Amino acid sequence: MELWYTEEHTKNVRFSIKVDKQLVTKKSKFQRIDIFESKEFGRFLTLDGFMMLTEKDEFIYHEMIVHIPMAVKNDAKKILVIGAGDGGTVRELVKYDSIERIDMVEIDKEVVDICREYLPKTACKLDDPRVNLYYEDGLKFVRSKTNEYDIVIVDSTDPFGPGEDLFTREFYGNCYNALKEDGILVNQHESPYYEADAEATQRANKQLKAVFPIATVYQLHIPTYPSGHWLFGFASKKYHPVNDLKADEWNKLGLETKYYNTELHKGAFALPNYVKKLIGQE
Repeated sequence: MELWYTEEHTKNVRFSIKVDKQLVTKKSKFQRIDIFESKEFGRFLTLDGFMMLTEKDEFIYHEMIVHIPMAVKNDAKKILVIGAGDGGTVRELVKYDSIERIDMVEIDKEVVDICREYLPKTACKLDDPRVNLYYEDGLKFVRSKTNEYDIVIVDSTDPFGPGEDLFTREFYGNCYNALKEDGILVNQHESPYYEADAEATQRANKQLKAVFPIATVYQLHIPTYPSGHWLFGFASKKYHPVNDLKADEWNKLGLETKYYNTELHKGAFALPNYVKKLIGQE
């Protein structure tokens, strides 16, 4: 007997991974949580049946969501992370000795608990003394913050279910207020490739542009996400993601990365024409 995990990327496209065994299946207050073991991708986490990360390719996602803003604003000391229950974003952030405080807000404590136990490669730095964990709604948490954070990283699920409120103009407006005068917001922005995902990308970018003076997207390639072509949003009150890149300073830090480098940083903002058209940058 063969066991396969299959995710429907569209009504006509499916993505499958052969599974050795299922390690966890649990229904939390918010969603169904599953962990599988596979030969090709190692352990992987799904929420409500949707792929969140695999041990083999998560480094791509987590390095690009963290090091892009940190290489632009390398004096950032206080970071807000919304979502990121698997711990990978925090793992990358704690590489920076200059960061003094990381507030991580995750709505579902059971995701964090399960990842601590079954995905220690990503959850390994959640006990760093600079990390403060809050198990609550990210939208409500950020509402009460003003001029407090250097960088806000929104590492959310897709724009439905528990993550739906993290793609609204109200939420982005609250993030704007929570940021200091030269603050940066980075968020998960879906894929530009399949129609439904592209519409979500377009909506999110439009909402960011309505709030921030600088708002664009950058790309990465991650095998286990729909189409493999994925985007993050970059929004800032002051800094341009390429013109204000502090490449020399970042490289002097000597941080170990498997995907990110400062040349790739520049290239990630060089977008294909169909993506430019999608977000109105023609």
